[in-house]
Amino acid sequence: MTNKERYTEWVAKQEYVPLFMQPWWMDAVCAGKQWDVLLAEDETGEIIGAMPYLLRKRAWFKYIVMPQQTQIGGIWVTPEATADKWKTAEVCRIIKEQMDQMGLAYYYQQYLPGSLCVDAMRGLGFKTKERVTYRVEDLSDLDALLASFSKNKKRQLQKALSLHIERGMEIEDFYRFHSHCLASRKRKINYSREFLLVLERKAKRLGQCEILSVCNADGQVYAAAFLVWDKHYMYYLIPAYDPAFGDSGAGALLVLEAMKLAREKQVRFDFEGSMERGTAKHYKQFGSTPTTYYSVEKYYKPIFRLAIWAQKLREIGMH
Repeated sequence: MTNKERYTEWVAKQEYVPLFMQPWWMDAVCAGKQWDVLLAEDETGEIIGAMPYLLRKRAWFKYIVMPQQTQIGGIWVTPEATADKWKTAEVCRIIKEQMDQMGLAYYYQQYLPGSLCVDAMRGLGFKTKERVTYRVEDLSDLDALLASFSKNKKRQLQKALSLHIERGMEIEDFYRFHSHCLASRKRKINYSREFLLVLERKAKRLGQCEILSVCNADGQVYAAAFLVWDKHYMYYLIPAYDPAFGDSGAGALLVLEAMKLAREKQVRFDFEGSMERGTAKHYKQFGSTPTTYYSVEKYYKPIFRLAIWAQKLREIGMH
């Protein structure tokens, strides 16, 4: 059996593996690209840790980076191994030794909040950097949730009283709407139509996605969001807001209804970022709690850093 086949079987037997590390998720977001998995085994041959990864190539460089629309990656350790920090460190050492044999130029992954692997990887010579997402851990009391919203968000919800929420927006319509929203801000969409179609098809088959839209009485869409979830969290994966209706309160209504859906699914809510100041301020106003997670990075070949800089300079020169 290949590592991917063993990993797929192993995941199916686990009580929980995060959404972004599930084989079906990797199949979707890495469609047409090469993904694989490194495995750590105990002395009996049982898998106790794994690292699914996307391997990219540029010129003669090979590197591991996050797939599109994927917040969390890195090493996942079984709960039994996690209970022992020395066992966690051993899993990380085993996987690090395998990476050392891959001829990598660069490695970058974002690890799950609270992951003990971050300290272990730091001890193995990797650079770590603090990042922040925003989460709502308790959705059981909607009145308490609304009370935690800022005055600004409460005012926006009042403005949105004439609007309504719809579920089940067609994926093609969502892609067009998101493209329109970004174009209105003179920005380009950073994922392809085909990428979204594959992701939606696989997630929908498992009952792990929904598209919410905020509309007026005539059915015009003001805002929409593509949501995905696993057994623990719902992720506000791709939100889209039409700037023409920025003062309508549609954005606040969209978030509230997404949280209600998470409550319905009996999971918690994760805004999936953001490190951008404006977006972070927006998410804080919904009663969310800043939650730290870490990126783990290593330049195996320092020249790769220069190659990245050169590429960025070329891109700047084209504009």
